[in-house]
Amino acid sequence: MSGELGQPQAGPSHAGLDLPNPERNRAGVPGGVIRRAGAQGRRSWIQKVLEQITDSPLQWVTPSEVVPVAVLAVQRYLLEDEPRDTIPKPPLYCYDVTISDGVYQEKCYLDPSLNFLVYKNILKVGIEMKISRVSCLYNEKRLGQGILCIDNVHCGETLEDISLETPFRNSAHEEVPERPLRGGKSHYLALWNNEDPYGDIWLTNKQPEEHNFNNTKIISLSHLEMTWSNRRNFPALLVRILHKSKLRYYGKPDKKMIEPYQTFLEVADSSGTVSVIMWNALCPEWYKSLRVGLVLLLQDYSVKKSYPFRMQPLPVDPQIKLISTMEICLNLRDPPTNIIIIPEKQVKPEWRLPKLNHRFITRSELDDMPENHICDVIGILVFVGRVQRSKKKESREDFWSYRWIHIADGTSEQPFIVELFSTSQPEIFENIYPMTYFVCTQLKLVRNDAQVPKLLYLTTTNESRVFLTGHRGQPYTNDIKVKNFIHWIKTRTDSEEVRTTVIGGYYPYPPVPETFSKYSNSVKVESLLTAISEVRKEIEDLQYREQKRIAIQGIITVIKYIPHASATENASASETLRNANRPSTSQATRRENQSQERDNNKQYQDDDPMGSQYFPATHESLSPTKKKRILQGPCAKLIPVPQPETSPQRGNRPDTPNIFQRRESTSAGVQGKARKTISDRWESPLWREKKFGLIDHLHYSCVHPESIPRKFIFEQRKFLTEQFNSQPAKYIPPEGRPPKLEDFKSARSLGHFEVTILGLNHEIAIDVAFLPMYSPEDLRTSQIDTLLTCMNYSCVYPQETPGNDRLPRALAGDIIKAVTKLDKVHIVGILDICNLGNNKVEVYLHKIYSPTNTS
Repeated sequence: MSGELGQPQAGPSHAGLDLPNPERNRAGVPGGVIRRAGAQGRRSWIQKVLEQITDSPLQWVTPSEVVPVAVLAVQRYLLEDEPRDTIPKPPLYCYDVTISDGVYQEKCYLDPSLNFLVYKNILKVGIEMKISRVSCLYNEKRLGQGILCIDNVHCGETLEDISLETPFRNSAHEEVPERPLRGGKSHYLALWNNEDPYGDIWLTNKQPEEHNFNNTKIISLSHLEMTWSNRRNFPALLVRILHKSKLRYYGKPDKKMIEPYQTFLEVADSSGTVSVIMWNALCPEWYKSLRVGLVLLLQDYSVKKSYPFRMQPLPVDPQIKLISTMEICLNLRDPPTNIIIIPEKQVKPEWRLPKLNHRFITRSELDDMPENHICDVIGILVFVGRVQRSKKKESREDFWSYRWIHIADGTSEQPFIVELFSTSQPEIFENIYPMTYFVCTQLKLVRNDAQVPKLLYLTTTNESRVFLTGHRGQPYTNDIKVKNFIHWIKTRTDSEEVRTTVIGGYYPYPPVPETFSKYSNSVKVESLLTAISEVRKEIEDLQYREQKRIAIQGIITVIKYIPHASATENASASETLRNANRPSTSQATRRENQSQERDNNKQYQDDDPMGSQYFPATHESLSPTKKKRILQGPCAKLIPVPQPETSPQRGNRPDTPNIFQRRESTSAGVQGKARKTISDRWESPLWREKKFGLIDHLHYSCVHPESIPRKFIFEQRKFLTEQFNSQPAKYIPPEGRPPKLEDFKSARSLGHFEVTILGLNHEIAIDVAFLPMYSPEDLRTSQIDTLLTCMNYSCVYPQETPGNDRLPRALAGDIIKAVTKLDKVHIVGILDICNLGNNKVEVYLHKIYSPTNTS
């Protein structure tokens, strides 16, 4: 977790540190007043380091004393090309890190060689950090000024509480608006994507104001379309906003735009609807104040020919003409646009401005809607998944942020499944939780009826907007379907809502098709299959909260059932488990793992810790109506359990009670040992032959607490919401003593499986997790009793099930028996690889294609 790099190339252009200089008047230095530490009592470590840099002939120093500092902020921005750069470079995002030594705060520049610490969420707010090497970037245009640069660090553990009362050593760092230390950009970006407005440059105070129209000449959109190419000056437009897109950041290192943003407004009058593009600095000034339904008076705009490849959203009224030959451009200058929000009370009927017409549908209507249908939905949130990220095509540094949610509206037993991408509304996206009334507009339907299971979900579009509790006054409140939902929600009881709501966890959606050929046609990747030798690099390249799906070939050689009996979630967060999750590459480590595995195999042979009480012989006699449907999805209890005392990955834990042996002695006894044919673990003879000669063995079968869906507790909504959001850019002090995520009850589960897949060349193996889940029985239950078949289904909305612990054990036995039939069979495994940050990586087995279903 450290790195070194030579002096960065570009110099600072904003106030950084003011170096100690007794010969000048500190109060007169441009960039801020320097506060002395003497009056504070103890000496500031930051001040000591600055004095070392001043006295050093080098451009860098190793501090004589390394003192832990607290990280208060990690902020991202784009660094543009310098004048001496002849070849344009790809986007380079830089990070300013604010630290506190308990006396002062200091904003420092993170050397780009350490950016990976932010990518992996190792360097984050709230942790203790030791800085072992620093350098200085001087501002050659100012006397004695420069930036403190972090060149080498060690990131420690999360601190329980950090004081925000310490002042900045350089008062320039607390000026508003905040400015990055380097480059010419005036603002920071959101930490994890480019769509969300972040920081104090984004204004929210634009209010409607009455306007005297006596001397205002207004032109209709249809008339403007016919005459704009022959005009120099354009009369004002009086329009209503019908749609508002999310933000687009188009900053590049070679572009000198200070605020390179763009957003689209679809506006209309009585004669037509047209696209309006808001550019650059107007976006921070106006974006957050404009909302769908407002009436605008636009003056001093420009008109240009429309971009031919952009698809405009459907007009709210089919009778209104869609104008696609021109676009209205709004700029801060050239010409300087004048925007006025007209109060609704001043809007006259004779203007005939269109009303907003929403396209609300109910869940019961969704099954009959065509693919790509655009609709609006309202309901109550019953599941809110964790925030995930996926790379954009054009740049490996840019990501989309999204999460999966379920919305119930009372018209169907099934909820809406929604893939909710960031809509440039971070104040909503980061604060949604179950039991909230939720509206989302401009959703697109994704469906594939030919796939098994049938694919049916909604995804956000560029114009989607989200609304939470507090819908009074919104333009959709008079819609009949909205009123029906409000009536339904009043008939529900709190107990019903609490019982069925879930938050967070791993969510394997969308499901893949039932055959490999269909899967091949459904994915758009350069290489369909990933060699097992390339899996490590795929995993190492993942950034924080990035989730990716890959396909590998191999042979299942080991499967082990881990029941959902609880207590080891505490262990999963320990350093022992973290190290177990980190693959080792050295020969010495491999020899050590092989020796440990031999010991563990001996234990499995000599001491069957679970015995047959986990898989009673009676499970074979369960009738089809007693078996449950196996599914994969969000609503299950995914708790790792204590391993036998010499677990292959967790090592000896003599302090952990062996609950498996205790249960055997009290319930199974001698009879249990007589029924050893059904075990919690199956191992192929091929594995016993090949496992000691492996080149590499990747261990990624851990299930961390963050991947376990939790039953939602309304009183703890703030804590639970924070756990499944992305890491914030600034430190937020906790309110009181926060609970632990492990303390929250998980949603229902069968436990999980650890599966070992051996590569076809018998040289590399990988351990992955498989998380089967179940919902109440249905008509198809009797057809679903093998591992391959159960992976064809994805959990949508499981109801409460009786507390019958024999059922999960019986089904786990069925799954293990199904795997034994795949001995030496070449399979294609679809894996979900996830980076949870801070060195926690998980790999899940999502689907198996055997020779019978790869065609």
